[in-house]
Amino acid sequence: MPNQVSLRAFTVPQVLVFTGIALSVTVALGAFLGTVLRAAAKQAASEQAFQIAESGIEYYRWHLAHAPLDFKDGTNQPGPYVHDFNDADGHKIGTFSLTITPPVDGSTAMSVKSTGTFFGAATSTRAILVGMAVPSVARYAIALDQDVRIGEGTVTEGPVHSNGGVRFDGVAKNLVSSARDIYDDPDHSGGNEFGVHTHVSPADPLPPSAVPDRDDIFTVGRKFPVAALDFVGMVTDLADIKAKAQSGGHYYPASGAQGYNLVLKANDTYDLYKVNSLQTPAAGCTNAQGDSDWGSWSVKTQALVGNYAFPANGLIFAEDHVWVEGNVTTAKLAVAAGRFPDSPATRRNIIVNNSIVFGAKDGTAALGLFAQNSVNVGLFSADNLEIDAAMIAQSGRIGRHYYGASCGASYRRNAITTYGSLVSKLRYGFAWTDGTGYQARTLVYDPKLLYAPPPEFPLTTDRYEVLSWEEVAP
Repeated sequence: MPNQVSLRAFTVPQVLVFTGIALSVTVALGAFLGTVLRAAAKQAASEQAFQIAESGIEYYRWHLAHAPLDFKDGTNQPGPYVHDFNDADGHKIGTFSLTITPPVDGSTAMSVKSTGTFFGAATSTRAILVGMAVPSVARYAIALDQDVRIGEGTVTEGPVHSNGGVRFDGVAKNLVSSARDIYDDPDHSGGNEFGVHTHVSPADPLPPSAVPDRDDIFTVGRKFPVAALDFVGMVTDLADIKAKAQSGGHYYPASGAQGYNLVLKANDTYDLYKVNSLQTPAAGCTNAQGDSDWGSWSVKTQALVGNYAFPANGLIFAEDHVWVEGNVTTAKLAVAAGRFPDSPATRRNIIVNNSIVFGAKDGTAALGLFAQNSVNVGLFSADNLEIDAAMIAQSGRIGRHYYGASCGASYRRNAITTYGSLVSKLRYGFAWTDGTGYQARTLVYDPKLLYAPPPEFPLTTDRYEVLSWEEVAP
């Protein structure tokens, strides 16, 4: 009997000990599970807040697609702009707040910060910052609507594209593309050639042979056929530029002489001259190629009209031929030449015989040269010529007419460098296969033109592309 009493005495403490342990474990487990659940709820709330912030970005991209110039969320009031966010049942579960930074003058780049807040058991806030812009047509160092031959001595440092075929015998430091699969190269007899090909030894074989890898010529590669460029969409509306120049820029009617010469100055002014006469080519210098509009395109006499500050809207339009030279430091300008009503017989040219140079190639300066017909480099042009500009020849070509050896010492020039973009309806060129023209040609693409082009430079679309995306502090 004593043994039974002793056994019960020992059993009670053991039960209490194990019960205490069980309770402690249960409490600890409950606390752990509570922590896990709270963390899960917090994580879920954070993810929901992130998705709400993303919905704010998508909403404003949709808004800009319908109202590309509205940076005030349709309110015409300063932001931030707060929108409710509802679940599938229409219950408000959060908000997104938009802070919009519009483009600065001369650029299409803008940004939207969307701050999403989720209202739930665990409230959470997260923010996303997105940079967007509308691209211009200046995606290319050279864009053409016709077959082209780019000869030896030419170096291109940006993308090159033609809706026709491309014979490329220089050095391409970016992609060369054509809308043609094969074509009949007008500079070469025989069978059809590849849409992009070279005759630099060893010349490319003819289709249907395999396309060789010519990384000595196409350092980044070549691609053909690709979709043709909408060249109609790549030209600007000169009539619209004329109207805007008349209302807020500088407009000049027909000169009654040969045209106008604009000498751009580093102090954001320009000297305007009326060109009275052109230099006469030497005896024996003739239009051997039968070019339309052939001539020296070089000023002989001119008279100063005045000195003027660059216009506030950056637009200068003349209903006559326009020569352009000089310096641009921080301005964004467009110089356009055209005559209306538009007729092939009266279309106007832009001529560059002396260098146009930016103060810095950092995007602070931009210049567009928009010719109704052609952008010419004349006979008596600088031996070393630099043209910092985005050039568009709407119905003609960008280049230099053929001037043979009988045209005097200026028939052969040393080097031309362009910095910007060349958009030419017809085949461009600054040199000829017999050694006339510029011996060295370097065509450098200005990537800043894509989202910060000169005034009235045509855009590819009115839709914004996302340039950058990052999560930032709310």
